[in-house]
Amino acid sequence: MERSDRLTGSEMRERLLQIAEGAVLAKGFGATSIEELIAEAGITKNGFFYHFRDKNALALALLERYMERDEALLDAVFSRGRELSDDPLQAFLIGLKLLAEKMADLPQDFPGCLVATFCYQERLFDRDVHALNHEIVLKWRARFRRNLDAIAAEYTPAEAVDLDALADMVSTAIEGGLVLGRATGSTKILPEQIMLTRNYIKLLFATPSSGG
Repeated sequence: MERSDRLTGSEMRERLLQIAEGAVLAKGFGATSIEELIAEAGITKNGFFYHFRDKNALALALLERYMERDEALLDAVFSRGRELSDDPLQAFLIGLKLLAEKMADLPQDFPGCLVATFCYQERLFDRDVHALNHEIVLKWRARFRRNLDAIAAEYTPAEAVDLDALADMVSTAIEGGLVLGRATGSTKILPEQIMLTRNYIKLLFATPSSGG
């Protein structure tokens, strides 16, 4: 374990977030105490409060940290899809396949289900945490909706579909797959759910529009 007196302020803050993230995903936010976090980090309670004014501030920081990593991961795979194909459908399908492959290689403690964990324990959090959790979910919807809008402009869906609902389905496959994967200990569920969603989108938009 790293000695706390050798860490800078920013390094200690990150260390606390790493410890807290693991504890929250393992047993929930309510069961995670400040005392256990400072004991593992090797600092005093005053040291903890220097970085986070209370547990809600810690929860907010955990969500912000997760959002940054989530955005970076999704940007990378879907940007790669667009690099490999100019066709919006093929680009999105490639991005989903790359995402499935990426998720299959991630460690079991990947914090993707942090948002779901916080939703399950929503009464523990203040307005700022609720607002950020809500913002993250809407960002997922907006991200996938942009891809689906581009696809719908060139392809006729096999049946009428609400694109917001379809965008939410992509998010649900990812988040739900993470939760089920953790619950069962299976690393296969998440990539399988992403690929099933990919196959549905592929079949739904199999027909180019007459103007495309």
